[in-house]
This record gives sequence, C-alpha cells and structure tokens, in this order.
Amino acid sequence: MSEARLIQGNEACAQGALAAGVRFFGGYPITPSTEIAETMAQKLPGLGGKFIQMEDEIASMGVVLGAVLAGQKALTATSGPGFSLKQELIGYAACAEIPIVIVNVQRVGPSTGQPTSPSQGDVMQARWGTHGDHPMIALSPWTVREAFDATILAVNYSERFRTPVIVLMDEIVGHLREKVVLPEVKDIEIYPRRVPKTTRAQGYEPYRPDEDMVPNVADFGQGYHIHVTGLIHDETGFPSGSPKVTEDAIRRMHEKIMHVQDEITHFEEFFMEDAQYAVVAYGGTARTAYEAVRTARDQGLKVGMVRLMTIWPFADKIIKKTAKQVKAILVPELNYGQLVGEVERAAGGNARVKLLAKYNTEIFTPQELVNAIENLCAGVDE
Repeated sequence: MSEARLIQGNEACAQGALAAGVRFFGGYPITPSTEIAETMAQKLPGLGGKFIQMEDEIASMGVVLGAVLAGQKALTATSGPGFSLKQELIGYAACAEIPIVIVNVQRVGPSTGQPTSPSQGDVMQARWGTHGDHPMIALSPWTVREAFDATILAVNYSERFRTPVIVLMDEIVGHLREKVVLPEVKDIEIYPRRVPKTTRAQGYEPYRPDEDMVPNVADFGQGYHIHVTGLIHDETGFPSGSPKVTEDAIRRMHEKIMHVQDEITHFEEFFMEDAQYAVVAYGGTARTAYEAVRTARDQGLKVGMVRLMTIWPFADKIIKKTAKQVKAILVPELNYGQLVGEVERAAGGNARVKLLAKYNTEIFTPQELVNAIENLCAGVDE
C-alpha cells in the first residue's frame, strides 16, 4: 500500500472501500463509475469477499442492503440515472438505519444525458432524492488520494451512525490519474460494526438508541429476534402508528447526525487570511478554482478559497464566517446552479453571492475562473 503508484480516482475509491473493511459489492456497470465495480470484482475474491452484478440498479441496491443486514460492510457505485433508481432503497436504508455507502460518479443529465461528460448536477439529489424527512451525509473528494480517504470516511460514518452515506464524486476526479502513496491498512482507523450491549434475556430491543442516539442493531444470524422495515417503527423494530413514536423516530434520525455536524464537516481554506473576496468550490471544479485563485493572487487581487469536502450536512458555520469576512463570494459549479443556493442562504446577506454555472459537457478552464474573479472584485454582475 505504501508504494507510490499512478492510479485513477475510481480505483482509489475502491481501494479505500477495501481498506475500510468492505467485503461485498453489488452493482450494475454504468459510465463513468464502472472502474469501481471492475476493481472490486478483481480484488474482493482474494480477500474472501463477494462481488455480484445484478440486473439493474434497483436490484443492486437491494442486495447490498441484504449483505449489510447479514453482517458485511458493503458498497455500491453508480452514476446519473442509476442513482435515481437507487433512491427508494436509500430512503429504506435511512429509515431502517442500515449502514451503506453509495458512490455516485456524476455525469451530465437529466435522463441518459451525456454519459461520459463531467457534471456536478446531483448535489441536490444526494440530499433530497428520496422522499420524506431524513438526514444525509455526502462527501465530495477533489483528488485521487482524497477519493481513497473520503471512501474510508464514508464507510466509517455509515457504520458509526447507521445511515446511508454518499461519496459524491464527479467524472473529473473519477477518471483522473495521479501519483499517490496510500497508507498501510494497519495505520487506517476503522470503525467496527456496532453490536448489541444487552442480551435477549435482558430485554434487548434492536432500535433502542445508545448514548449517541444510534441503535446497536444486531446482524442477522447472531441469535437475536430482528424485524427490519421501512415503516416507522418503535424500539422493538416493529411498525407503530403512534404520533409520538413517529415524531421521536424522525427527530432522532436527524439529531444523531446534527449533533456531530462540526466534527464531520470537512473543508479547507486557501489564501483566506486577508481575503476580501472568496471562491467556494467542491469536487473536480475546486482543482481549477485553486489554480485560478493563485493566478488572481499573483495579479494582486485579495481573493481566497473555501473548498468543501462535506457537501451534506451543509457547512453553514463555515460559509457564514466566510461571508462576514468578504465582500462577495463566487460559486463555480458544473450545473445550472445547485449548491449556490445553500451558500446564499448560509451567507445570510453578509456578502454578495455570484454563481458561475457551466453545463455544456466541458470543465472550467482556469482563465474562465480568473475572468469571473476579476468581475467579482470589480463588482460586475454579468
């Protein structure tokens, strides 16, 4: 693991999953995520794991949920329309508190769209794609090495909070090749599967929350009586129509994530010490934004950058702090405008927020972003 190598973002993502203890992959090949499935198919048998290609994305989501309930850490990967098909069972996982990681390597949509072209058009679908009130964790890496690290984080968070976690990659990072040195597995912190703290004789209830508001649901086959359902349920796991049970269940699903929001909000700041303007970027676009900010700095413009790796829950505190420091914020996105609305909301009127949208299958060039930064600093709206 510790030798330098030239690998692709998708391959690094798969390697991260394996390092985190994932031993089951169920999926269906779809550009531009297919290399994740290929890597898992190659590596899992040698580690005692299982790989299965299902007939579609719905079935592949179903088998990974089954594998998790049977005791395995599991992963699935997809893109665009496949991510849409997975949404119902992502909601099931949220309600039944099944820890699962879904990798979405974004491409241009809607529908079949442009299958091989980069996009960041699934930001809102990652948060709101499945119906009802539920929390969501989504991480967006910007380098090949971070694709590895973010996937480990995703597996750990899914296990720790018993919730679905999305690795929201894009085609840029997924198909990028970089020289990386990966850590030894023995040096990686791995969160283990939660286990019951009481026996059946002691009155074990699978959905009774622990001190951190997360239940210790037993895996199937451990000798516990477990009922899993997508219906709102009480601490026994069986459905309940009680208004109080419903309110308590939905509140706890949110609070188990929100009370650790500061801990799981990962971001980086560049050149922000004296910045009067800021660029907020994520994923592959952040790579171009960083180069553009450096160029603008060389031109004497006092601009900095905030790079978000945690997309959901949204980094409200970070953006609010940034907005109070600067005059204006530029948000470049490979979509028609999605995260910019959250930036504007969190900024709370403390700074002007400007969208730079691109959705024609091409990525931003550094000069496009430099021009946008110059206009931002000059107060030009268009």
